[in-house]
Amino acid sequence: MSTPVVAARTLSRRFGKRWALARLNLEVQPGERLLVLGANGSGKSTLLSVLSTLLPPTLGELRLFGLDPVRQARDVRRKVAFLRHAHGMYEDLGGRENLVVRGRLLDRRIDPLAELKRVGLDDRPEPIRTWSAGMRKRLQLAMLMMEGPELALIDEPFSALDPSGAREVEGLIRNLPGAVIIVSHQVERASALCDRALLLEAGLPRWEGPATEAASAWAASQRG
Repeated sequence: MSTPVVAARTLSRRFGKRWALARLNLEVQPGERLLVLGANGSGKSTLLSVLSTLLPPTLGELRLFGLDPVRQARDVRRKVAFLRHAHGMYEDLGGRENLVVRGRLLDRRIDPLAELKRVGLDDRPEPIRTWSAGMRKRLQLAMLMMEGPELALIDEPFSALDPSGAREVEGLIRNLPGAVIIVSHQVERASALCDRALLLEAGLPRWEGPATEAASAWAASQRG
């Protein structure tokens, strides 16, 4: 039996007196895709930050690929990539330059033109601050794909995108290798990319089930 990508038992994270995440039990298997739902402040981003090793758990047990993400953070980070809004991009550089810098940080030789083509982007010299939201999101996905992660954590992949840009990003996410955890308010679009869904409320797990039932679970939670 393969080692779970994520194995969490009563996983909890506190900020001061507030529990942003509490008593979460979760397993994610290799190649599995999980959608995480919840209102603002429900603990979604905290969960991704803990799984990416940016934040340590306050309580509970967590293993990523069978490793302790606190004591073996460097080994875990080689297997995990986290896509967060504009994080990791240099606004005054073009796409090719951003990819070259990323390759150097990863200590990896890359072909930036091939990486741009892989996500449907042209080699254009304009700084990325002048790019559309869809183009910037595709560049972020190119950076994520360069890392070849066994676990991709993706926070709000469809934010600020028009329908055409969202469809393009959908296709790129669909072709990602390894396990994927997506946080998104666009439930129907994101659930079509996932196997399972988890609903958080005030840091607590409230529902877990097939992604095909995520929209109904989300609607029921909104009704209270």
